[in-house]
Amino acid sequence: MERILGIDPGSRVTGYGLIDADRGQLFFVACGVVKTTPKYSLSERLNEIFTGINQVVQVHCPDVAAVEEVFLATNPRSALKLGHARGAAVVALMQNGLAVYDYSPRVVKKAVVGYGQAGKEQVQHMVRVLLGLTGTPSADAADALAVAICHANQLHLCLP
Repeated sequence: MERILGIDPGSRVTGYGLIDADRGQLFFVACGVVKTTPKYSLSERLNEIFTGINQVVQVHCPDVAAVEEVFLATNPRSALKLGHARGAAVVALMQNGLAVYDYSPRVVKKAVVGYGQAGKEQVQHMVRVLLGLTGTPSADAADALAVAICHANQLHLCLP
């Protein structure tokens, strides 16, 4: 069994999702978000992301991490902030000794929904179905779970 931590980075909200993958099955462990304080400077928010992801790792002890890559945003300033947030999360993961794998948003959506241009609602629905959840996780947490599922698919961990 391998515990996979998926991360959906964001400068305001960073989603995380943990699954266990074992011999053809995926099991939900936990999911949530690290919310940053809007009035803080970018540097302080990056520290909040680092601290939050560090806590998630310490509590849930994943074996490996998968992080969504920065997509090409129309606003260069937003893309830069997203890149900083992603960096803070990756450093937290690396400082905890985890191997980190990167996946593009298109690859994640294709792995979970079967279509690389899928919308957030479709991703949320398929994550719920694939993990047998009774409720629907928030969009950011669902995206993070989708990244973890994508990694399991890439390693063929969910195939019998």
